[in-house]
Amino acid sequence: MTVGRLNSSVVNAEYAVRGELAIRAEELRKELAKNTKSSHAFGKIINCNIGNPQQLAQKPITFFRQVSALIEYPALLDPSNLQVTTQIFPPDAIERAKRILADVGGSVGAYSHSQGIPAVRANVAKFIEERDGYPSRPEDIFLTAGASPGVQLILQSLISHPDVGIMIPIPQYPLYTASIALFNGKPVPYYLDESSTWGLSASELRRSITQAREAGVDVRALCVINPGNPTGSCLSIDNMRDILSFCAEENLMLLADEVYQANIYEPQQAPFHSFKKVLKSMGPECEHLELISFHSISKGMIGECGRRGGYFECHGIDPAVKEMFYKVASISLCPPVSGQVMVDLMVNPPRVGDPSYKVYKAEMDGIYESLKRRAKLLAEGLNKLAGVSCQPAQGAMYLFPTVTIPQKAIDHAKKLGKEPDAVYCMELLNATGVCVVPGSGFGQKNGTYHFRTTFLPPEDEMGSFISLISDFHDKWMGKWR
Repeated sequence: MTVGRLNSSVVNAEYAVRGELAIRAEELRKELAKNTKSSHAFGKIINCNIGNPQQLAQKPITFFRQVSALIEYPALLDPSNLQVTTQIFPPDAIERAKRILADVGGSVGAYSHSQGIPAVRANVAKFIEERDGYPSRPEDIFLTAGASPGVQLILQSLISHPDVGIMIPIPQYPLYTASIALFNGKPVPYYLDESSTWGLSASELRRSITQAREAGVDVRALCVINPGNPTGSCLSIDNMRDILSFCAEENLMLLADEVYQANIYEPQQAPFHSFKKVLKSMGPECEHLELISFHSISKGMIGECGRRGGYFECHGIDPAVKEMFYKVASISLCPPVSGQVMVDLMVNPPRVGDPSYKVYKAEMDGIYESLKRRAKLLAEGLNKLAGVSCQPAQGAMYLFPTVTIPQKAIDHAKKLGKEPDAVYCMELLNATGVCVVPGSGFGQKNGTYHFRTTFLPPEDEMGSFISLISDFHDKWMGKWR
């Protein structure tokens, strides 16, 4: 077997957040682990290339881990052990674990229903109803191994021939371009407006779809990431109505990536509204619209990325099409049951009056307020750098500053066969141990350069983190002016 004999769609797929920079970061991590007297000027790798909160010391939510511990080792719930267990675990965690074990048939080591545990899907539907004020049905919910496999399942089902086009924002999360390439479809880019906090205009959507259709592309769906990744922007209700009307007029399925819905840092000025809620509020105009909405346990204040849990909800999808979704899901048997359990905990956390509520509330609020402060600190630090402009984060976990790169550095990058922002990010990593992702990995307007960084480093390390970037940036810019 050689690369030349592989499926060309596999070869052509690119995923920037786990690409060349992440590979180099792991090489450096191994070098640092082997040699305590390393020649590097830094002592650790700071992985800001991906939204992976617990890798950067975010603590898990106590109640969630207590329930998880009990269901992973159910002997703790045996009557003979309860005297000890009740001294360690609160009563609501014990009761929740018993209920979940009953729902999964006694063990999280067993396969579940391919669409997900029915009781968990019922709790997801209840969560959506409470959030939006409109009905949701468990049979319209698919539990998944994180949001990404759900997105891929839908894209795989939609792309039936090489001329099928999927509209995606630029900049976008590379999951979309990578998956569209993997399934041999065509990305149809529409550009977000950096000058208006990465806003979206209906005229840009129309430009994009018209250009694609004139080129013979069969445009079938529009992807929206809200809150935005990598931009951190939040769509206004007016923007969302424009998008829904556009999809209804153009007969497009709307894929709403809403995994950052709990990460909202300006709730008064830029609150989160789900696309389903806005769709339902618009009445008959959009009632027929096909909408699939995605959510995940990996983001928010939970950050349980490695457990792989998420869901998508179908609205307006033909039952026969949902049967095809189920068939594809069943090929993988079921999502990880431990991830499904975490979805259940996310959508049905401790309530006011429960023994664990005060601790749960304090932990969630503590993480949230810290993320808000870190987002502001980092944006302020980046905006002090020469040639850097950074929009504030209204949501999500990222900042996406634009960098004005000197012409000499651009010429140097071209000689290397690299994008200028990719060279900047690689040299930042090699000099400081800070791993970020170049804007070219997400897509950007020609002639502009960016990088995406999380603001997940611990709050007490944020000052030194900003200094690492600032010191490197000043030296690098001085070198190439």
